[in-house]
Amino acid sequence: MNKTVTLSINGKILRFNVTPEVYNKYIDEIQSTKKVGPTRNALMRTVHAEDKETLKGLIDLPGAAMQIWSQVVEEYAPDLTITVGE
Repeated sequence: MNKTVTLSINGKILRFNVTPEVYNKYIDEIQSTKKVGPTRNALMRTVHAEDKETLKGLIDLPGAAMQIWSQVVEEYAPDLTITVGE
């Protein structure tokens, strides 16, 4: 499922083109001790070319990369209803 996620961050519009390949690569890269680097990489891989410079200015703020990526994933990933043992 390819999806473009549009976010307004501090009054600026940023678009992210998320694909299963990029999302899965992010999941494969994260480790218990390494989360910020893979998150920044995922953002840079998915951000629309015209929005790249704006993103670069934002992801250096403390915690910004994680906040932005969590919103992208929330919009990208489907909501599933999962039950155990029925």
